[in-house]
Amino acid sequence: MIGTNPILRCDFPDPDVIRVGDTYYMVSTTMHFMPGGVIVRSYDLIHWEIASYLYDELENTPEERLGGEKCAYGQGMWAGSLRYHNGTFYVSFIANDTHRTYLFRSKNIEGPWQRQNIEGFYYDSSLYFEDDRVFIVHGNTEIYLTELTSDLTGPKPGGLNRLLVQDRKNAGLGYEGSHFYKINGKYYLFLIHWPNDGTKRRVETCFVSDSLEGEFRGKDIMDDDMGFFNQGVAQGGIVDTPDGKWYAMLFQDHGAVGRVPVLVPMHWENDFPVLGIDGKAPKLVETTSTRPEHRYEPLYGSDDFQSETLKSFWQWNHIPNHDLWSLTECPGHLRIRSGKLCTNVCQAVNTLTQRTVFPECEASVTVDGSGLHDGDYAGLCTLQGCYAFLALTKENGKYYLAMVARELEDCGPTLNRVITEPGREYARIPVD
Repeated sequence: MIGTNPILRCDFPDPDVIRVGDTYYMVSTTMHFMPGGVIVRSYDLIHWEIASYLYDELENTPEERLGGEKCAYGQGMWAGSLRYHNGTFYVSFIANDTHRTYLFRSKNIEGPWQRQNIEGFYYDSSLYFEDDRVFIVHGNTEIYLTELTSDLTGPKPGGLNRLLVQDRKNAGLGYEGSHFYKINGKYYLFLIHWPNDGTKRRVETCFVSDSLEGEFRGKDIMDDDMGFFNQGVAQGGIVDTPDGKWYAMLFQDHGAVGRVPVLVPMHWENDFPVLGIDGKAPKLVETTSTRPEHRYEPLYGSDDFQSETLKSFWQWNHIPNHDLWSLTECPGHLRIRSGKLCTNVCQAVNTLTQRTVFPECEASVTVDGSGLHDGDYAGLCTLQGCYAFLALTKENGKYYLAMVARELEDCGPTLNRVITEPGREYARIPVD
């Protein structure tokens, strides 16, 4: 099997990957989208399909349901750690809006998932199980290892709690994105950071120790942008294949599309990981499928809304108001109501989303505008900090097709707040 990097050309950031038998599983950050905590499945590390989501909604707060002018943009579910131990799948992650650490567990990757909190806030955490002990590795700039109670509800009294490494010198972005493993008797800590030494991009680093109490020593192991605008390939998990090969699943920022997974072959030299080819991510990567006959369900696609449920690739922007959307009121159609007046599309409840794909993609929709009131909009949007939408609207009883976007000079580097200013209308044409 030959794949081309980036393996997935759509947004699956902060990947963590494991193998159970002949099957690979990967968890990804989903932030403010609901359902959240997506887990995808593969048999070759190149093609993936959605296996499950951890939750339909995380916390029913004003921020997570777009209440008033509040939002969870840039917040929500971050950087999950996926592990399998004694017949149970575990996922831990933090949400920056609630400032809590969450743990989900299930005997079946497709759920149902049992939810709890871990006392404390463990940023970019990595779970690690060793016999009857369990640890969580976490932090930014300073990376700690904390032993947890056996039920994973919080720190173990008198348990191991120590600083592993720190990155305070010459760091544009300190160490974070922890992924922790024990392999062949040694302990490995993989991290991302952003040196302030002229590199000015994300790089991947690794530290190794002979014991949990010992010194962790390491170095940068990948500094590469694959020729793409100085966007470093870094942060993610590592996994072995049934025939003993190793790969790292990292990500690369691709701007408006999001952060996309890059699969990097790796091997070991003197008990230390060596990533890629001469430290670079290859354009082509070869793997072996454990189920070559498998046909994958799409990660994005079309929907005729003939079913009573939405297809798995759909997510809502924040928690939807389920009283205001339906697939059954008008069979064969998705009916959406916003439920409140909004000055901006970023406030609009019940916006249905899926991932866009680079280098280009196209979307179309048929809209029945007979239910619009004056000032309403219904259509398609590229939802980001500099959003743009093309929509049917109504004014003084007449219909128009309008193109509206956020002014470029108003755009920050990310969409991390509800924007209250209306967008600029660039054009409109009458519609009969």
